[in-house]
Amino acid sequence: MDIYLTNNLTNKKEQFVPKDKKNIGMYVCGPTVYDDPHIGNARPLVIFDVLFKLLKNNFSKVTYVRNITDIDDKIIKSSQDQKISVNQLTEKITSSFFEDCKFLNCENPTHQPKATEHIDLMIKMINQLIKKGFAYLNNKHVYFEVKKFSDYGKLSNKKLEDLIAGSRVEVSDNKKNSEDFVLWKPSNKDEPSWDSPWGKGRPGWHLECSAMSKKFLGNEFDIHGGGIDLIFPHHENEIAQSMCANDSKIFAKYWVHNAFITMSKEKMAKSQGNILKIKDFRNKISGQVIRLALLSAHYKQPLDWNNKLLDDCQSTLDKWYRVYSSDIKSVQLTDEILNPLYEDLNTPGYIANLHKLYDKASKGEDKELFVSACKFIGLLSEDNKQWEKYKKDKALVSEEEINNIIDLRNKARANKDYKEADRIRDELLDKGVLIEDKDGKTHWKFK
Repeated sequence: MDIYLTNNLTNKKEQFVPKDKKNIGMYVCGPTVYDDPHIGNARPLVIFDVLFKLLKNNFSKVTYVRNITDIDDKIIKSSQDQKISVNQLTEKITSSFFEDCKFLNCENPTHQPKATEHIDLMIKMINQLIKKGFAYLNNKHVYFEVKKFSDYGKLSNKKLEDLIAGSRVEVSDNKKNSEDFVLWKPSNKDEPSWDSPWGKGRPGWHLECSAMSKKFLGNEFDIHGGGIDLIFPHHENEIAQSMCANDSKIFAKYWVHNAFITMSKEKMAKSQGNILKIKDFRNKISGQVIRLALLSAHYKQPLDWNNKLLDDCQSTLDKWYRVYSSDIKSVQLTDEILNPLYEDLNTPGYIANLHKLYDKASKGEDKELFVSACKFIGLLSEDNKQWEKYKKDKALVSEEEINNIIDLRNKARANKDYKEADRIRDELLDKGVLIEDKDGKTHWKFK
C-alpha cells in the first residue's frame, strides 16, 4: 500500500516515491547536547520512530540517520556555566538522551553520528563551497553567501527579506550581508578547536547536518525530518549549502516536520520557563504512557500537554493490559489496520483502530491482532508483571497499609459515617489506589 506524507517543500500531501526502493534514506535532526531533552524534544523521537517502523514494513532496507550535535555555542556556554569540560557535559547529556530514547521505547536509528567525529568532512565541504564561489573568508570566519543560491526560501515558502525580518539573524561585521550564515568560526583559547585552512576553530551548526547526511545517505536522499522550528534557518541553510557543494538538483525529496508541544496553549520552550524534561518522568510514569500521549494528536498539529492527557493514556493502557499476555504470538497486520499510518502518519486514526480491536479482544476475538497492532507503534512493550510493578512502585502506600486503610473505611461505612468513608477513598486515590465496592466486598487495584 502507498505511503502519503505532507511534504513541506511543496506544501502538499504527496505519495512517497523513493529514490531507490531497495534503500530508503531518512535523516532526522537529533539533539544538541547542552541540556537534558524535554517533552517537546520527545515528539520527533516518537513520530519518526513510527515512520521508521512503517518504512521498514514496506521496504527491504531503510537507513535512518539521527545526529548528535556535540559542538555548538550553546554547549560551550553551558559547560562554562556548570564549570565542567565540554566533553564531560556532552557525554553526560548524550547518555541521558539515550536513556530517554530507551524509556520511550524508540528503536535505535541505523546510524547516530556525532558532529565532532566528522570535522574533516565539514572542512572538505567548506573548501568546495569556497572554490565554487558560494562562500567567502573574512577575518578567520567563513560564511555562505545566501544571495548566490536562487532557491533560498523555497522550503519556508517565503521571500528572503521576509525570512530575515521575522527571524533572529546573527549580527556580525564580518558578513557581506546580514542573511549570510557561518560555516566556520575561530575558537577562543579555552574553547574546543580543530585545525583548518582558515585557522583553529569549529564548524557552524547548519553545516554539521549537511556533512553527516552526505556521508551516510549520499548527496540526495528521500526524507529529512525534524521539528517545525527547524525549517528556518536550519533546514533552509542545509539545503543551500548541500546543493551548492554537491552540485545536486535536490537535497532531500520529502521534508516532514512535527508541530510544537504546548502547555496551556503556550509553546514549550526554555524562554517560556515551562520545560518538562523527559528524565523527570522516568520514575513517575511509564514511558508507554508518554509515548501514547505523544501519538494522540496528528504530528502536524500542536499537542497541548496536561495531566488529563496523561491520566487518559494511563487508563487506556491499563485497560489494554487486561487482554495482554506475553505468550500471545505476533501476526501480520492488514492494510486496513495500517491504513491511517499510510495516510500521512495519522496516529489518532490508528489509535481509534486499536480501540476497536480492543473491544473484540476483550471478548476473546483476535487478541493476536490487537497485541500486534499495539506493538507495531511501540506499545505493550512490557509484560503484565512489569506493568503492575510500575504501578505498585508508583503508589505512595504499601499493600499492608492499603488493607489497614480499607478496614478503617469499612468501619466508617458500618457506622454510616459516609463522609469519612469518602474521605478515606479519596485519600487512597491520591496515593495511587482505586477501590470498588462490589458484592459486599471492597476490591482495590493500583491506579
